[in-house]
Amino acid sequence: MTALLDQLRTAPRTVLSKISGDDDETRRPLPVSGMLAAAATLGVGLAVLITLTLVGWIAAPRGALGTGLPGVFRTAAQIWLAAHHAGFAWPGGQLGLLPLGLMVLPAVLLYKAAIWMARDADLRLRLPARLPKNSPKEQAGARRKAQLVLVAQAGVSLAAPYALLAGLIALVARNDVTQPFIGEALLSHFLLAFVAGVLATARTIGPWRSMLRLLPERLRAVTVGTAVAVALLLVAGLVLVLVAIAVNFSQVADLTSGLAPGFVGGLLLVLVQGLYLLNAVIWGLAYIAGPGFAVGTGTLVAPTGVQLGYVPTLPLLGALPDNGPVPGLMMAVIALPFAAGAVAGVVVARIAPSPSYEAAPLWGFVTGITTGLAAGVLAALSGGPIGGARLAVVGPSPWEVALSVGLEVGVAAGISVGLANWWLLYQGARGKGPIARKLSTARKAGAVIAKAASKVGFAESEGRALPGHWMDATEADTQPIPIIRDDWQDEHASAAAEAVPRPEPRRPESPRPPRRDIVDESDDRGGHVIYLDPYAWDRD
Repeated sequence: MTALLDQLRTAPRTVLSKISGDDDETRRPLPVSGMLAAAATLGVGLAVLITLTLVGWIAAPRGALGTGLPGVFRTAAQIWLAAHHAGFAWPGGQLGLLPLGLMVLPAVLLYKAAIWMARDADLRLRLPARLPKNSPKEQAGARRKAQLVLVAQAGVSLAAPYALLAGLIALVARNDVTQPFIGEALLSHFLLAFVAGVLATARTIGPWRSMLRLLPERLRAVTVGTAVAVALLLVAGLVLVLVAIAVNFSQVADLTSGLAPGFVGGLLLVLVQGLYLLNAVIWGLAYIAGPGFAVGTGTLVAPTGVQLGYVPTLPLLGALPDNGPVPGLMMAVIALPFAAGAVAGVVVARIAPSPSYEAAPLWGFVTGITTGLAAGVLAALSGGPIGGARLAVVGPSPWEVALSVGLEVGVAAGISVGLANWWLLYQGARGKGPIARKLSTARKAGAVIAKAASKVGFAESEGRALPGHWMDATEADTQPIPIIRDDWQDEHASAAAEAVPRPEPRRPESPRPPRRDIVDESDDRGGHVIYLDPYAWDRD
């Protein structure tokens, strides 16, 4: 009876271990694990959105969220597609201004699913992250390439089935009013799943620092510098948005009360505005960079001035400034991209200092270009049309933001990289800083290699200094031959000889009889050996 109870108690654990593939023989291939992870992500995400949509449909039964349960499901599917920034077509235009905050839900689900996929496929045991100490450089490079290939394979294994399932959802979500763009749905789902799969797989192989070590040193420096610059610009944009909301809070409150959403509708309204907060932060970034953004055709909100017309009745847009010129103090925000570039340049120089003074500023400018490209992509994602006619242009211009941020951050980063690199080289010359530590390590390694090579015969060991006066052929004919005494000692080695204790004298050996069977007929100097130095005349 006791044995039966033990089997019943351990049966669920055994079944779960078989399902999750804890046994090495039951490990699933990577594509199969990716397909299961993609299906689980779509199922959980749709379940969450269907629940929220159903709550909103019950609280406001006006047909805004669909008619009947099939309409609720289509609305939830459309929200899921919008969370991946897939646009829609409706009568009279397109809907491209989608909340970036909604992308957090599928991103988190994909990241968790990718971690499960990597563990289920046993990627960590298939390719360990660390190598033995003092491994050859070629082996480390081959290891890094193999890790990158494995990470890319994991991203594709998750993204491919995820995009295919998203295409089916796009077909199901079509109705008479809105038709999602299937091409955008496929592309957006694939890219988001690929990025999440790559990050999760790299995180499974090792800690966060090891993820960056997969990249070469120079590329790693540019990547980290770009991330630092973009993060500083986004923080500056967030501060600008919060200050604008605090200054114009009365207008935001008036717009909210004018909508009269009720309790449940008010919660949904707050949720929608929170999802659009990231879009507003990117618009603040565009404002700081200089080009600004538009809220309709022929409008502009920039540090140089504000020109607005009809604004959609979203309470968050109540924080926009009034028409007309802006205070001169607001022009100071244009200095923030230069400050972000200066900080990013210092980071780039510390990660990968350049031995050349001329090449260091070039990498700072490259960091500015990559930062501008990243800002342009964010600007493109944060804006989009809301129908047609006047609201066909909403948000910042991607190419203007990319150009402005690239130049501002690039110039500042180039100057700061040059100065920081000069300081690091100066500290290295004085035996301080990271460069000095690298040089010291290289010198020690070179000394160890030279010592080992001299032992096995691949390199000549340092010979002892030969006594006597080095003479060239001309000096040998014109100068008397110096007399070499038995107690001769080099003047440069006298100090070292005094510091080192002299060994005890050896016992005199009995003289050996000279050998008379060896005769050197060419010895015309009485057995003396003369060493000739061709450069001795130039030293006097």
